[in-house]
Amino acid sequence: MADVGGDMEIASRLLSLAQDSELLIALFNPRDLLCYANAAFCGTFGVAPDERISWEQLMRRGYERGHGSRIRTDDIDAWIASARSRRGKQPFRTFEADLTDGRWIWVTETLQADGWLLCVCSDISSLRADERELRIARDAAQRAALTDPLTGISNRAHIMSQLERLLRQPRAAESPACVVGILDLDHFKRINDRYGHLAGDTVLRDFVRRVQPLLEPKDGLGRLGGEEFLLLMPDRALREAELMVTAILAAVAESRPLLESADFAYTCSAGLTLLRAGDDTAQALGRADDALYRAKEAGRNRLATKL
Repeated sequence: MADVGGDMEIASRLLSLAQDSELLIALFNPRDLLCYANAAFCGTFGVAPDERISWEQLMRRGYERGHGSRIRTDDIDAWIASARSRRGKQPFRTFEADLTDGRWIWVTETLQADGWLLCVCSDISSLRADERELRIARDAAQRAALTDPLTGISNRAHIMSQLERLLRQPRAAESPACVVGILDLDHFKRINDRYGHLAGDTVLRDFVRRVQPLLEPKDGLGRLGGEEFLLLMPDRALREAELMVTAILAAVAESRPLLESADFAYTCSAGLTLLRAGDDTAQALGRADDALYRAKEAGRNRLATKL
């Protein structure tokens, strides 16, 4: 029989050690809300004790106030979109980063199957400054290789690699479904022809900013090309995925992204499918594309599903 008192003492001791550690330790829930941060993390990122704040809010606030992560960008929305395309997509991830106070840190992210994410950062400032600059350049090049330069989210190669990883994962019969969706902006050529390609770019960026807040960290969003996007929803029941995509369609339809044309609106259509055992990428994308075609044929601005 387990020693309950002993287990509680161990848990209390671990929490005490974490709180006093010089390591930066934080725990985020499946909605990417900060649920625990030790004193070192709070001091670095300007978090009040017991404050509940999302990772995105934490990054935006730090960017505005000049503390926490050193974010080198003139477009924080694009930076957030790019970071979210990599965050919470792998069971374990490591990378280097620098802080506004001059420290250089080694970051590890451990993701549980249910979406909880543990972040632990250690100070590696003792690295030579010239080596640090080389690492910054290397990491920037690696991020660029995974990122769509217009929207900041995963590019085609990166989102396809996420799909291939999902296809390789063994899934028990009782496991939640894995839903694949293709989203396509309606009549996008007309937008470019009438308002110009710069306006079209604005619409594509607006689309991403409407979609991303509705996704969970484990969901993947990438631009396949043009006005077509791939959405990956691991561990979601089909009905849950359909409700989320319906919310996406509504959010997009309500948007008015062109300041010079206040009455301008746009919509998108979506096709969903479930991954099947033995699927390859062509089969999975083929069914999602067939569903998208049905949505377009039915009048656009709607969702269709093909199992």
